[in-house]
Amino acid sequence: MEHRIVGPGPYRATRLWNETVELFRAKMPLRKHRCRFKSYEHCFTATEAVDWLHELLRCSQNFGPEVTRKQTVQLLKKFLKNHVIEDIKGKWGQEDFEDNRHLYRFPPSSPLKPYPKRPPYQKDVIKFPKWDDPPPGTSQENIPVRPLVMNPEMWYKRHSIAIGEVPTCRLVHRRQLTEANVEEIWKSMTLSYLQKILGLDSLEEVLDIKLVNSKFIIHNVYSVSKQGVVILDDKSKELPHWVLSAMKCLANWPNCSDLQQPMYSGFERDVFKTIADYYGRLKEPLLTFHLFDAFVSVLGLLQKEKMAIEAFQICCLLLPPENRRKLQLLMRMMARICLNKEMPPLCDGFGTRTLMVQTFSHCILCSKDEVDLDDLLAARLVTFLMDNYQEILKVPLALQTSIEERVAHLRRVQIKYPGADMDITLSAPSFCRQISPEEFEYQRAYGSQEPLAALLEEVITDAKLSSKEKKKKLKQFQKSYPEVYQERFPTPESEALLFPEKPKAKPQLLMWVLKNPFQPFQRTRSFRM
Repeated sequence: MEHRIVGPGPYRATRLWNETVELFRAKMPLRKHRCRFKSYEHCFTATEAVDWLHELLRCSQNFGPEVTRKQTVQLLKKFLKNHVIEDIKGKWGQEDFEDNRHLYRFPPSSPLKPYPKRPPYQKDVIKFPKWDDPPPGTSQENIPVRPLVMNPEMWYKRHSIAIGEVPTCRLVHRRQLTEANVEEIWKSMTLSYLQKILGLDSLEEVLDIKLVNSKFIIHNVYSVSKQGVVILDDKSKELPHWVLSAMKCLANWPNCSDLQQPMYSGFERDVFKTIADYYGRLKEPLLTFHLFDAFVSVLGLLQKEKMAIEAFQICCLLLPPENRRKLQLLMRMMARICLNKEMPPLCDGFGTRTLMVQTFSHCILCSKDEVDLDDLLAARLVTFLMDNYQEILKVPLALQTSIEERVAHLRRVQIKYPGADMDITLSAPSFCRQISPEEFEYQRAYGSQEPLAALLEEVITDAKLSSKEKKKKLKQFQKSYPEVYQERFPTPESEALLFPEKPKAKPQLLMWVLKNPFQPFQRTRSFRM
């Protein structure tokens, strides 16, 4: 019997149901049975179905060895109700299946669960908010998209370093991040981290992002005690004192320092029942209804324990603080009871670990709508939580560090160069469009040639540059972009035409007016008569 592993993703509970139904119909042994002096071909007894399906579920990595026989009977009741099986007379639709010798068979076809129809979604990566994003509430749906056009002047500025000019820079002080900006950063990066771990194109099918409260995430990260338990600001949402005392009593058994009344035989069972009754009356499971699909999806990663723990850490950060606190205290109590060898049996029919799972799985995880496998999925999740609760209910340090560094970066002073991308002011973001391979190759070969050629022409025709400066810039341009330069000046003669040689002037003869000063002095004629 092989049960294919159903990984994370949307509609995992439905996929598990269909997988189990198909495997049950294909592998369940059928044989001839007699009932009331009559023979029936290709059928099975209820007990045979329970035995076979129970072994299948226990061996499956999707459910695990914690599945009980009682849970298997409950699943077969749902099979009978959904016409996966029918009794030997063709009756179905009632959950009156019992673990006995009653005969059942498969109908000609068993209906599989259809997947819910939702509007198609595009591959989406969680958007990181920028410090200069418009305030929430503003819409840019009807704003026309203006493509990014790089003119020669812009290219000249962008490539000024390549042609020998380093532009002056200036410091830009970002505007102060508001509380709403910080909360949006925490939310977007947390969801992006979860999406990356699950390996999904979008979280839309497993999580309603609009219901994620960023204040819950921040509170669960920073408002914690030394033991890592969430501290609530609203004390009215705390556990009742009598429930908390009862949980401490069982967690520290037999050293119950809070007890003021003497204990009696069976006292620990009454205390356990008190705790179970309180959690069983909760209006909503601790993991909340809207996070059901997210937690069920993470169950598909249990074969990769480290990744599953990281994903559960993120999902538990999304919980309301009061739910996270109750979950932390409950899991700690359950784990201590299971490890306590001095704890008397709390139930005659089950072991302590199985009792913990069966008692609290429904108050930890369940769906708002009826899901046929929610009991098995909840038991699987609670079992994993009990084994790894200390790691799962800790704040993921890598995520916290990453977000804090992101926020600190957005608050730093930034160096800004003229002509950089951040100088470009757009009325709306630019979007990509798909192009053909031929167009891509053309753009790759010639897309950047035209602005560079225009830049070269500007250098050539710039009358303000002296010949020496122009030659220097052309030489640097030739070194940086030889292909563009070669196309403009294919031969040395074409380059020489840019700087024609001037005719050399003949040197003029020096006319000495005075005689050689080093010639000896000659006596002049005497004026004597």
